[in-house]
Amino acid sequence: MDLGELRELVAAATGEIPCDLVVRGVRLLNVHTGEVLPVDIGVKGGRVVQVAPDLPPGEREFAGKGLYAIPGFIDSHMHIESTLLTPAALAAAIVPHGTTCLLADPHEIANVAGLQGIRDFLGLLEGLPYRVFLQVPSRVPTAPGLETTGGYLDLPETEELLALPQAVALGELDPAKVLPPSAEHLAKVLYAQGTGKPPSGHAAGLTGPRLQAYAAAGLSDDHECVSFEELSERLRLGMTVLVREGSSERNLEELIAGVVREKLPTDGLCFCTDDKHPADILREGHLDWCVNRAIELGLSPWQAIRMASWNPARHFRLERDLGTIAPGRFADFLLCPTLAPVEPRYVFVGGRLVAAEGELLEAPSPPSPPPSSRGTVRLKRTPTKSDFLLPAAGEEVRVIELIPGQIVNRAGTATLQVAGGHAQPDLEGDVLPVACLERYGKTGNVALAFVRGFGLRRGAIASSVAHDHHNLLVVGTDPEDMLAAVEALVESQGGFVAVEGGEVRARLPLPWWGLLSARPLAEVVAGLEEVRAAARALGCPLPTPFMSLSFLGLPTVPELGLTDLGLVDVRAHRLVPVRLP
Repeated sequence: MDLGELRELVAAATGEIPCDLVVRGVRLLNVHTGEVLPVDIGVKGGRVVQVAPDLPPGEREFAGKGLYAIPGFIDSHMHIESTLLTPAALAAAIVPHGTTCLLADPHEIANVAGLQGIRDFLGLLEGLPYRVFLQVPSRVPTAPGLETTGGYLDLPETEELLALPQAVALGELDPAKVLPPSAEHLAKVLYAQGTGKPPSGHAAGLTGPRLQAYAAAGLSDDHECVSFEELSERLRLGMTVLVREGSSERNLEELIAGVVREKLPTDGLCFCTDDKHPADILREGHLDWCVNRAIELGLSPWQAIRMASWNPARHFRLERDLGTIAPGRFADFLLCPTLAPVEPRYVFVGGRLVAAEGELLEAPSPPSPPPSSRGTVRLKRTPTKSDFLLPAAGEEVRVIELIPGQIVNRAGTATLQVAGGHAQPDLEGDVLPVACLERYGKTGNVALAFVRGFGLRRGAIASSVAHDHHNLLVVGTDPEDMLAAVEALVESQGGFVAVEGGEVRARLPLPWWGLLSARPLAEVVAGLEEVRAAARALGCPLPTPFMSLSFLGLPTVPELGLTDLGLVDVRAHRLVPVRLP
């Protein structure tokens, strides 16, 4: 905002010049006091300038008809890449649900394409009917020495990104960079603090003295709480907790039920989705679902709406612009018939009506593929069936055990039958081989391990989305189908695929960085539902099998993760053999 624009705001607030827009006759939920007040809302230059009854006429008028006015919702931590959509296509999924701002950490793209990938991502944010602020990726690669990635962000590149006006925070930093201290990563924390932008955390499984050390290092929040005990421990240390509800990370009910039961204050709580597929957004909702479920669990509408608006704005130091319907702030607000449930009827961003009656009013133009997004799936060598066979002699093996509804997993064991000198899948015990193939043309690595929880009775499923290194992941019942699934991913330049009998049963191509589709929302959702249905037909009972598969590759969430270099013991931060001694 320049001096002339500021003068116009003041003049409109004092009535010297008319407002651009006056929204008449709404019941405003004041997020600061909890009051519901009958007012008009005056907007000038995209910002609220007056909130009072009986405002003078504006150049345009909108009849609020007694609807409740609440601030637009802010997703406090998410990865646009996990929606599988371009930012333009994502608008139709989230804006009608009342989400007007995303705080996005594009470390998935960064791990594939580095600094140029982030620059290309920022170029996709022009002309959107919602706001996107940048949480600068802090860990690219996520696990140095334990994985191969396509990109790398060093300290100077991180400082360059933090200096951007759209950067609001240092993105999630996991404990392995702090305990023991990494000079490079702590320097990123210090630089972020020096710019007034909070360093964000990723403290999965951390407790006791290690959590205290993590907080002492300056990490200000955590979105990895899966129990009320973890939430309360972080709040006691002055950390903000971002209550997560994604596609496979279902944490809200456990956390909010505890908050209600123990009557904890909610000032230190926000909502985030982290990773949520578009089919789940359309079926359930976005942050409106979080708000409404929290109200059902016992929070007041005021508390739940603050968690989706004022609390994240304040934590990320955006309160001068966002999070409340008050003079000087962006005119980002929703008009709803009731406060419980919240069901946005009209959505305004910058004083412009962008969605009505559940529909986006004007779709952004589809973008062209950025240069760094093309041709990112390139294997150094052609895989063979033997890459998916583990030589064995009846030894016990480590097994990644999925936990339904959670991102964390358990480290288990199994004793597998041996045939032809190779360990065999145990379909009755639901122990299947899972492989990770390096896809940047650097090493040709293939790592093999075992997983319990996918329930496949035949065939294979595969994905180029594999947090955070995004090498290829494939799980299956036999090596021929696993190989066919990988070949299909290479042909599509990424995506999700289900294979049976050597034939592709369903495929969702994600050719931009191997992470995003260029197709419209409806087509991507249809493709996602098709591959999910194909996985179910193969025996998989998981509601979001490809999201669950993608997290098998994460070497920073307890207890085990699989990269192209092998099986990672997350707590020890080291590679461990699949075979037990």
